[in-house]
Amino acid sequence: MDKLTNSTIERQNILNNKFALERIQEYVGLPGMLFEGEYRFTKQMVADFFEVDTSTIDRYLEKYSDELKHNGYILSRGKQLKEFKLQFGHLIDKATKITQLGLFNFRSFLNLAMLLVESQRARHLRSKMLDIVIDTINQKTGGNTKYINQRDTDYLTSAIKEPKYRKQFTQALNDYLEMGNYKYAIYTDKIYEYIFKEKAKEYKEILKLKKNDNIRETMYAEVLDLIASFEAGLAHEMGKKSRELGRKLYPAEVDSIFKEFASHPAQLPHVEKARVKMASRDLHFRDAFHKRLEQYIQSVSTEDFDRFLGEQSMDFDEQLEQAKDIFKRLKDSE
Repeated sequence: MDKLTNSTIERQNILNNKFALERIQEYVGLPGMLFEGEYRFTKQMVADFFEVDTSTIDRYLEKYSDELKHNGYILSRGKQLKEFKLQFGHLIDKATKITQLGLFNFRSFLNLAMLLVESQRARHLRSKMLDIVIDTINQKTGGNTKYINQRDTDYLTSAIKEPKYRKQFTQALNDYLEMGNYKYAIYTDKIYEYIFKEKAKEYKEILKLKKNDNIRETMYAEVLDLIASFEAGLAHEMGKKSRELGRKLYPAEVDSIFKEFASHPAQLPHVEKARVKMASRDLHFRDAFHKRLEQYIQSVSTEDFDRFLGEQSMDFDEQLEQAKDIFKRLKDSE
């Protein structure tokens, strides 16, 4: 529970997960005032629920003002306040004298619950919301978060295309690098290290994969696309250099090509995006912490929750069924 009070990212991950929020709201059952399409709660209502003074709420509003506003807390004034008082003024003490009124929506109410350390009710709610989040993810994925990446409808397209570039890369290693078969494992690991700073073995350990698990089957579409880009680009550069020299390349020469290619400014935005996606999604969905990518961890976006848990997501077997025609066209074209 401490990770909620201490981590903005952990808090935002829950608040961006509309599927978990629906279940948490049902569990809490706090009656509010439906205003402008959302249930609203006054500072006094929130203080009463958490069994703290309004002065305590004020302290948190001051300290975490930007975060609470980001998640829906408003300070109602003018026309908006006038309309609110017309509907709910009878529920507010001294409503006629109020010129501004702080209002929480359910997201900002939960946000406050994740911050309040003085309230036993808030502590209990933090514990329960974590249980609900875990249960929601397990329900949506059938308990198999190892392959949650495959619920993204972009995954299949990336997975179909990637072996073509992999073949180009391994063929280039075969044709242009003077080295034994160990080169395939070494230079595949180099690509992984340049993109997400981990060798295949380390990646497997972090995701708790079995020995025979294919690690690319667990990778997000954006990561697969970037690996394919590296494979195709490096194959081209190795061939170009080999033809210039009129011979096969030595490992040091290929290492130099890798280093120059990976550090090219055109690659950096794509590499950083892939690192953010992988580190952030794996931590929340898979409880897998990539230590070397810690600086890239951000909250998971609402779009990503839709992508992997919502209506945009799709069971991989369903995707395969729908893609039969694509596979048939690919086979016929061979």
